[in-house]
Amino acid sequence: MEISSIISAIVIGLIIGVLGRLVAPGRQPIGVLWTIVVGIVAAFIGSAIAQGLGVADTDGVDWVEWLIQIGLAAVGVSLLSRSRARR
Repeated sequence: MEISSIISAIVIGLIIGVLGRLVAPGRQPIGVLWTIVVGIVAAFIGSAIAQGLGVADTDGVDWVEWLIQIGLAAVGVSLLSRSRARR
């Protein structure tokens, strides 16, 4: 992975985290920083999954990769909010 792809994954992770939080049902008692961290992690994992499935590099926008990343971010936000709510 090149430095430019790492930087783009972080920037995309910011967007993915916010979209994942919007998609996740209910109210999430977590801060913006945790949402961003979940988005960045989801972007990296989603890119790896898309690469493994062979849908990471297509002509145009990689919609399948974005959907995987947003889905992972929604799951991550939900899991983190549940664990924070128990405390």
